[in-house]
Amino acid sequence: MSSFKQSFAWWSFCRKGVDPQQLIREAARIGYKGVEMVDKQHWPAIHDAGMQIATIGGHGTLQDGLNKRENHARIEDEINKNLDLAKTNGIQALIVFSGNRCGLDDYRGMDNTAEGLIRVKTAAERAGVTLVLELLNSKVDHKDYQCDHTMWGVNVIKRVDSPRVKLLYDIYHMQIMEGDVIRTIKENVQHIGHFHTAGNPGRNDLDSEQEIFYKPICAAISAAGYSGYVGQEFIPKAD
Repeated sequence: MSSFKQSFAWWSFCRKGVDPQQLIREAARIGYKGVEMVDKQHWPAIHDAGMQIATIGGHGTLQDGLNKRENHARIEDEINKNLDLAKTNGIQALIVFSGNRCGLDDYRGMDNTAEGLIRVKTAAERAGVTLVLELLNSKVDHKDYQCDHTMWGVNVIKRVDSPRVKLLYDIYHMQIMEGDVIRTIKENVQHIGHFHTAGNPGRNDLDSEQEIFYKPICAAISAAGYSGYVGQEFIPKAD
């Protein structure tokens, strides 16, 4: 029995004419515990089905994020508003982003991102909501994104030093950037507050046509004692 709960990303599953209400009912029926990044209009139906809102966005935008000091005041205001929303609605985590490099070196970007998160960590602690800094690949999907390696993100999290500021470790993205997924998770699980999945290449189902062997990865996550959400963020090939 796994120690973690499963959620799914609304954007990747509610596609191609899928009925939102049927999706919610079926997800709850087969055992999903949370839904991610979903419009507020669907929150009542999700709660009625016995599921939680696992994540929402903490600020806008992905490309223009925490690694630029001139964004900090805006992002602080956006995160504080979303922390209030999350606390009121039982939302577990807000997803936050480093932003693109735009010529910024990694050390300066790391310093700036940590400074931006330090500004909001006390508010997150008081709200009981975790800010999760997402690791994304800059090779295929998010060109120039700065938080694109685990250790870059870990160094930011260590500098912030808060139980409510952690990484969103996206297995698909980190397979593309660095591989060595199981060892990386085992060595850094204390800094991870959320997981995402998808098959590589293609970002589709976790099946035998892609290269990531998810069974031992999920076993390692469970063995490490992780009890949060593992969010399915792949694009299904079928219904």
